[in-house]
Amino acid sequence: MYATYIKKEVADLNGTGSTHACYKLKLTPMDFDHFVSLCQREGGWDESIIRGVIAHVSEKLALCMAEGFSVKIDGIGTFNASLGVRNDMLQDAFEEGETRRNSKTIEVKGVAYRADKDLIRNTDRKCTLVKGGESRLKKSKFSLEERIQKAQDFMKKNYFMRVPDYVRLTGLSRSKAAEELRRLEHNPSSGITSRGERSQKVYVLRNE
Repeated sequence: MYATYIKKEVADLNGTGSTHACYKLKLTPMDFDHFVSLCQREGGWDESIIRGVIAHVSEKLALCMAEGFSVKIDGIGTFNASLGVRNDMLQDAFEEGETRRNSKTIEVKGVAYRADKDLIRNTDRKCTLVKGGESRLKKSKFSLEERIQKAQDFMKKNYFMRVPDYVRLTGLSRSKAAEELRRLEHNPSSGITSRGERSQKVYVLRNE
């Protein structure tokens, strides 16, 4: 069986406007039942045994990570829990007397996984790739100066502008439009600044 890959154009993170190519697999979802069926068919074990072993490993893995262990499973990889803060309005700081958080406001937010080198090598050895096309960045036909002018004209008429508005004005992809607006708001000469946070964030003309 073959795996299909796509050659994808991505922008460099240094802000020069140059791009480079990366390669990404086109992924096909496989559910748990299908995976267990493959293990049963090729290994000869009863499906109930496979499900029981996986469930037991999952339970013990969670317990060990909860106790602060970084767990290495040979041929698969290393697992450890990562922490984050609960969604609340509490502030936190290192200065004495300013820390308001305690253990009840911190929780496990995710699990970090690092693949075993043997798993990577084994996957590569079994993988036969076929090309599935290319994905190019959506580029604007306008120069940066023209894009800034279009944004300023839009805000003069509508007072504020959101990222989707800038996408329509410039022809940039949403990610590139958002990235460019973040750069522009930190550049006073652009005449653009922002108000609000996250989903409520809008862009407005900078006061003279």
